[in-house]
Amino acid sequence: MIELLEQMNFWHWLALGLVLLLLELVGTAGYLLWLGVSALLVGLLMTMIPMSWSLQWLTFAVFSLFSTWLWWRYQHRKDRADDQASTLNKRNEQMVGQTCRLDAPFPPGQGRIRMGDTSWLAKADEAIDAGTLVEVIRVEGIVLVIQPKK
Repeated sequence: MIELLEQMNFWHWLALGLVLLLLELVGTAGYLLWLGVSALLVGLLMTMIPMSWSLQWLTFAVFSLFSTWLWWRYQHRKDRADDQASTLNKRNEQMVGQTCRLDAPFPPGQGRIRMGDTSWLAKADEAIDAGTLVEVIRVEGIVLVIQPKK
């Protein structure tokens, strides 16, 4: 086995890298991407610097771990930003900008309105007549803040 490892040259690493990248195209969700890139880097490095088989595999492991870690950091930061900007599964935040027509007059202060199939606690700074189209301008806890649609 060691004899096979000692015979590895840069062509083997380039071929391994290309095979891993081709397998990535099959759809492994990025698992083989950074391993393939690392194998290509080891192959390119070996064209300039001769290395023992143990140093080759150590270099491959270091490149793989480092590139995977960098990608994880980038993706984790991006996912966090996307999650903060999303209103998915945040029903109160999804209500901002929604409109409805009032069934009954709404008193100044707090009252209830019907939006869709749900009755919501709402508040407004002024009295609003029945039949007026209102818009949710913000949400304070579980209370919708409404105003007449302009």
